Amino acid sequence: MNEIAVLYVDDEINNLNSFKASFRLDYLVFIANNASQANEILVENPQIQVVISDQRMPEITGVEFLESVKEKYPSMIRIILTAFSDLEVFERAINMGMIFRYLEKPWHPLEIKIAIDNAFQYYFLSNQLHSKNMD
Repeated sequence: MNEIAVLYVDDEINNLNSFKASFRLDYLVFIANNASQANEILVENPQIQVVISDQRMPEITGVEFLESVKEKYPSMIRIILTAFSDLEVFERAINMGMIFRYLEKPWHPLEIKIAIDNAFQYYFLSNQLHSKNMD
């Protein structure tokens, strides 16, 4: 299986550093502290399979950012993180296919790992199915 590449977007530097420290041995980790930086990373690294974004950021919400990711990179699996319960927004985002899953902050490493592994399985199987349908 390929190495799983993950992009984590959060405006809180401590969260970015904690994420990278927690998962750098398990995944190829990219971090960005805003949507603009995240978009630059995505352009340079289109092999990223999983994108995780904080919901509350200064320039753009996580759901809005992940919606733009879906438009540009439809096969990337998108996960949202939030410290606030905004269930209507997440229900709409999940139902419209903008996000694969949402998780609450503060996050627990095992919960994040399981979410990333599940997202990658979905990514891998979807791409295999798509490849077979193209044959």
